[in-house]
This record gives sequence, structure tokens and C-alpha cells, in this order.
Amino acid sequence: MSVSPQAASLSEVHRTVGIPSGKGFWRKLLAYAGPGYLVAVGYMDPGNWATDLAGGSQFGYTLLSVILLSNLMAVLLQSLCVRLGVATGKDLAQACRAYYSPPVSFLLWILAEIAIAACDLAEVLGSAIGLKLLFGIPLLIGVSLTAADVILLLSLQSRGFRYLEALVITLIALIGGCFLAELFLAQPQWSGILAGFVPQSAVIHNPEMLYLAIGILGATVMPHNLYLHSAIIQTRAWELTTPKKWEAIRFGSLDSTIALCFALFINAAILILAAATFYESGHHNIASIEDAYQMLTPLLGTGLASTLFAIALLASGQNATLTGTLAGQIVMEGFIKLRMRPWLRRLLTRSLAIIPALLTILLLGEGSTTDLLVLSQVILSLQLSFAVIPLVSFTSNPRIMKEFVNPTWLKLLAGAVATLIVGLNSWLLLQMFWGWLH
Repeated sequence: MSVSPQAASLSEVHRTVGIPSGKGFWRKLLAYAGPGYLVAVGYMDPGNWATDLAGGSQFGYTLLSVILLSNLMAVLLQSLCVRLGVATGKDLAQACRAYYSPPVSFLLWILAEIAIAACDLAEVLGSAIGLKLLFGIPLLIGVSLTAADVILLLSLQSRGFRYLEALVITLIALIGGCFLAELFLAQPQWSGILAGFVPQSAVIHNPEMLYLAIGILGATVMPHNLYLHSAIIQTRAWELTTPKKWEAIRFGSLDSTIALCFALFINAAILILAAATFYESGHHNIASIEDAYQMLTPLLGTGLASTLFAIALLASGQNATLTGTLAGQIVMEGFIKLRMRPWLRRLLTRSLAIIPALLTILLLGEGSTTDLLVLSQVILSLQLSFAVIPLVSFTSNPRIMKEFVNPTWLKLLAGAVATLIVGLNSWLLLQMFWGWLH
């Protein structure tokens, strides 16, 4: 273990994926495809399932418009990550270290580590719940088994970053296939779905609906994704010229936009499934993922519905643990230049999630997992502002970005999105703390 000079982000895979020179649009899009899907995983992780299930079971299709708005904000922020990584050659963690004072950088590092541990906690619990629902494995054992992803990640990355991307894309396809089948079984009202994507004033006027809508918005953009994307875009070996950097920004942003469309489908599908199955049958108080699993079979008349739901949950949790571990590496190396053996670094990252989960289950029982999932989302909301504000600030600074700086319209739009996210998260947290105090 050592503290080294600033190295390239994810140095073992930095610029290892070749970009064809002078080839057509589709060949280049395929070469850049991959990082966006690793990022999209964070927008469909188990931490989002609870809010989507609650939104659909309580208010039908109405909050689909909120999921759409959240996804549009995610598209903008992830495109800024691509711009930062390509233009500066630094990921967001490295940029914070380079452009902020040491005390500020240190504080941001601590906050980022807490956020990644909280996010990892949700993924570990999601995987463990999936194993329990599918195979009856106790949560304590299931949580321990999630450590195996460290071995899987090391194995795949040693063979090349494209193998890791291929696994993630395969798992996303599996999740999407499961929900396609679920929607076929649920037979939702397509007219209701189309109407749900249109914003409605009821979202603002109904306090309960507004609270849940803010929860969906606040839980959608994950802080670790901003660090992750600005690093993994640099696995592509574009030519280091201004025109080729602009090309990398365009194709990298297109890759993440396409990938986030899949995240939009899966989040919308979870809410639609809850609306068609629970809301329309009068079950408006689905309290947990386990409740949803238990209710699907009797309501849809087939055990296949519950099985597909659990398979998708397990795939979602496992996918997110892989990308969360990568984000942990990026943050540790970027903020404090701490280099350690890959297996030790990833085992440390995983332990920060596994140990709290094991202790909570041991002390409070398996019924405590829902509260732990909620707590993880609160911690993420607290930290989000400290990742979004630096990202928007750096990409709008001509001294840092030079000719790649955000144009005026993008500065205004990014600033508005950052203000909205910070404001909504702050409001949500104030409401939660007020509720705890009273």
C-alpha cells in the first residue's frame, strides 16, 4: 500500500479499448458503448425499487412523469461527466483534489466514501434479499456471499474491461426481459401509462404524492455514478486532438443517453407493475420488496411472476455491487492517491457495506432490512449536493475546461438542475428529520 503521484484513473484499464479510425458511425458508437451501461446500473438498483413500488401501489400511474423527469436530469449530469473526463483527463475525484484546497478535498473524500458505503449497502441487501426469495438462503449468509463479486470483478477486469461491460449489459438485458414478461402477465392499462407520463398538478397539490415524488427524484441521481462515469469514459483510447475529443464527448454522451433509456424502462416497469397489480386491486400499502414478492403470485395467478421479480432483483443487486466497487476504487485513488493491491482495495470497499448489514441483521433481525435500505437512501441524499455542485462548477469553468467549457445555455440548464436536486433533497431530508423529532 502506498501514496503515489497522480496516476491515470483506473490505471490498469486506462485507454485500453481501441477506437477505430475513420470508420462509420455505427462502428464508433459500438466502440464507445459500455460505460453508459455501467452508469445506468445505478439508476435501476435495489435502492430505487422501494420508491417505484410505493409510487405505483399508492398512486397508480401518476408518478411516471416524475420518473421521466428524473431520467432527463440524469442524462444531463452524466453527459457533464463525459465532458469532464474527456476534456481534462481527470475523473471527478481527481478534479476535486486538483482544484480545491486540501481541507475541502479531504471533506469531500470523506463524504464520498460514506455515500459509496451507503449505496453499496443497498446493493448488498438487494442481492441478499434476492437470494433469500429465490433459494431460501438466510440473509446473513446471503450478505456474506456478496463478497464473491470481488473475485468476479478482478477476474473479468484482468481479461479486459470489455468483459466487465459485457456482463453488466447481459444482466441489464436479463432485468429488462424479466419485466417485459411481468408486464405481459400484469396486463396494465396502456392509456393510463401514456397519461402517467404527462405531468399533473396533483403531484404538487397532494402532500403525500409530492413527498413520494421528491423521494423518487432524490434517489435517482447517485453520487457515485458521477465519479464512476468521469473515470470509465477514459478506458477509451481516442486520439488526443481537439476534434477527436469532441467526437469522444459526442459518442460518450450518446452511449449514456441510450443506456439511461433502458434504466427509464426498468424503473417505469416497476412502477407500472405495482400500479397494475397492487393499486388496481386495492393493495395500496406495499411496505417492502418482500411484500411485493409475496403478493405477486396470488394477484397474478402464477408463481412465475414472483420468480421473475426475484431474478430481476438479484441481477440488479449484483450489477450494482460490481459498479459500486469500481466507484470505491476511483474515489480512494482520486482523492488521496492511495494505491493498494486490487484484491485488498475491493475487499475493503465491500467490507464497508457487508459489516453494517451483518451487524444490523444480527442485532435487529431480518425485518430490519427495509429500514436499512431507507437509511442508505437518506445518506445518499445528504451527500448528493457535494458531488453535483463540483461537477457543474468544473465543467462551467473555462480555465479548467478551455474550449470544452459548457456553453451558456448548458451552464444555465445544469445550474437549474443542480439547484432543483439540492433543493428537493434538502426539503425531503428536513421533512424526514421533522418526522423523527415528532
